[in-house]
Amino acid sequence: MSSAKNTSKKILLLVLVTIIGALLVFLNGQSIDLARMQMVVADVTQWRQNNETMFVAVFFTSYVIITATSLPLAVWMTLAAGALFGLWWGVLMVSFASSIGATLAFLSSRYFLRDWVNTKLGKHAKTIDAGLTKDGIFYLFSLRLIPALPFFAVNLLLGLTAMKAWRFYWVSQIGMLLGTVVYVNAGTQLSQLKSLSGITSPALIISFVVLGLLPWVVRLVLRVYQRRKAYSTWDKPKSFDRNIIIIGAGAAGLVSAYIAAVVKAKVTLVETHKMGGDCLNYGCVPSKALIKSAKVAHQIKHADHFGLTGVNPSFSFSSVMQRIHQVIAAIAPHDSVERYQSLGVEVLQGHAKLISPWCVSITHADGSSTQLTSRSIIIATGAAPFVPPLPGLESINYLTSDTLWEHLRCNEQAPKRLVILGGGPIGCELAQAFARLGSQVTQVEMLERLMVKEDEEVSLFVKHALQQDGVNVLTGHKAIKCGVSELKSEDNLGNEVTHDVKWLEVGCGERIQRIEFDEIIVAVGRAPRLSGFGLKELGIPTNKVVQTNDYLETLLPNIYAAGDVAGPYQFTHAAAHQAWYACVNALFGQFKRFKVDYRVIPWATFVDPEVARVGLNEQDAAAQGISYQVTRYGIDDLDRAIADGSAAGFVKVLTVPGKDKILGVTIVGAQGAELIAEFVLAMKYNLGLNKVLGTIHIYPTMAEANKYVAGEWKRAQVNPKTMLWLQRYHSWRRS
Repeated sequence: MSSAKNTSKKILLLVLVTIIGALLVFLNGQSIDLARMQMVVADVTQWRQNNETMFVAVFFTSYVIITATSLPLAVWMTLAAGALFGLWWGVLMVSFASSIGATLAFLSSRYFLRDWVNTKLGKHAKTIDAGLTKDGIFYLFSLRLIPALPFFAVNLLLGLTAMKAWRFYWVSQIGMLLGTVVYVNAGTQLSQLKSLSGITSPALIISFVVLGLLPWVVRLVLRVYQRRKAYSTWDKPKSFDRNIIIIGAGAAGLVSAYIAAVVKAKVTLVETHKMGGDCLNYGCVPSKALIKSAKVAHQIKHADHFGLTGVNPSFSFSSVMQRIHQVIAAIAPHDSVERYQSLGVEVLQGHAKLISPWCVSITHADGSSTQLTSRSIIIATGAAPFVPPLPGLESINYLTSDTLWEHLRCNEQAPKRLVILGGGPIGCELAQAFARLGSQVTQVEMLERLMVKEDEEVSLFVKHALQQDGVNVLTGHKAIKCGVSELKSEDNLGNEVTHDVKWLEVGCGERIQRIEFDEIIVAVGRAPRLSGFGLKELGIPTNKVVQTNDYLETLLPNIYAAGDVAGPYQFTHAAAHQAWYACVNALFGQFKRFKVDYRVIPWATFVDPEVARVGLNEQDAAAQGISYQVTRYGIDDLDRAIADGSAAGFVKVLTVPGKDKILGVTIVGAQGAELIAEFVLAMKYNLGLNKVLGTIHIYPTMAEANKYVAGEWKRAQVNPKTMLWLQRYHSWRRS
């Protein structure tokens, strides 16, 4: 059905183009100038006197057709309208006829070309549509006020967007009105005109250009008005204690403070708890230290894979936890109060709360408080583990990725029976690590697969890897409730002993299963820290995150948000990336503002083998309607991977069909998070697979996988007919 529709479109478009082409050829053979127009007007005036109604209908219809087909006669028809109908009737007729014709051209462009153009543009089409949804009226109105721009091009280009036809019509009607009046008025004096320069004088064109800038001036005025309205209930200080105050000393806050100090701004950094935020103290650093210990234990157990004797590793779990805290302590100086003070940052411990757009109240541990004013403020309060409203959860002393490091610190053994609630990156990393350290791990995920943001084959690969390490993976299972029951038994002396047994009930369809455990880790996601900082009191909108614009400004433009609290990503490197934009805009936005760039954001999940991604994967591309070509290279073919005993996984690259432009890359394999960096660089600077293929990679390394996948892409582009001719050529050369 779709194919038949496309064929009909092509035939209809061909007919339309043929007709317009024939008309253009005909018009090219005609001499159309001012003298000819004056003669034509004189000739039709007599006929009009006896056929007034028909003449008006024919003229109006002709004008609509000329505008709709983009024929180069609109100026002459507008002059003729003035000469034949006078100023007011001429303006009325041309205004409606031109707007209707323009809308027909707009709709034709949409019908024939939009789907094709959207396919070519891919995800950029949605970005353009989003921008026009927000600012389309300003753009269109500006273009309509500048007659130096060909109106037919505006009609056709806007038809490729998602702008509503009715909006296009009425904005065009208003925007073209002034130009219509000028040309129709000139037409009323047609007999006296010596040349068109009398209409389109440089002064007039400049006036129109100035008028075209009017919407932008209006927009600027509106922005100033909106700012004043937002600040109307607050008294702005005449001077400020600081250039910038940053609330939160995680990745976003630390980077912001560093940048501000480097450019010699007076900056205060406020942190309620620990410097370094979640990443240093509860997230990236401790989890990777745990994963490393678990990986070494796994290698010892499977040493026979390397020609050695495999044994069950003997260790104290408390020693593993001690090492984790040593790693945190070794990295902590990078984020310490002392370091940032040495850079020129004032660091205050306490809870910060906004009490006005420029004033922050800081409550210290001893109960005292400090109030500071600042020209700009950055909210970088991060996120905390999300705890679902699961019945009975509060009664079982559950753990999260934040609390497990202290709770299990002194345990001599890893939890014997451990439940991980959640199948995202955090849940998968912890499940595999604890399983390798001796825990009987059951992982519960409500959705049908793990890591649902990745392609299905990646989810299956990760699930298989976890199962190989002994994790009992329950996908498609919903946690129903949990609790504690008393279990009675006898000790060695025959005495009755009562034990508390923790349990979790999960459901899969109609089947209910009860899982007993010693510890449960809730890892179903993280929620931004939004409450308690005065955002609500200041009227700053928050939904799942603090609402910001493209410059990371909140409703109050001197207050910015960055990192997990701002979204859309919850990665340390994304928070640091946003911090640059927030800080630079906060300090220098009066001169130049920068829109935050999310085009190339990589991430990785540190299961074994690792999963790393940048850009689109197949499910994203399909959801967005973006055409793509897939190229794969199996890491089981890579020499270094074979030598290292890590020959599992693949590199998958999505490219524009027929081109080497990279749309996205997924790597599953050892060192995947390191290998992805080459593709991040390539995508950032628009380097295609040909450039990757032409780059020398050291042998033998894992990085050769990147070159080999580029080679696979290159081979797929070879034309068989070209190869046949080359074969004949070489055969001829041998003869």
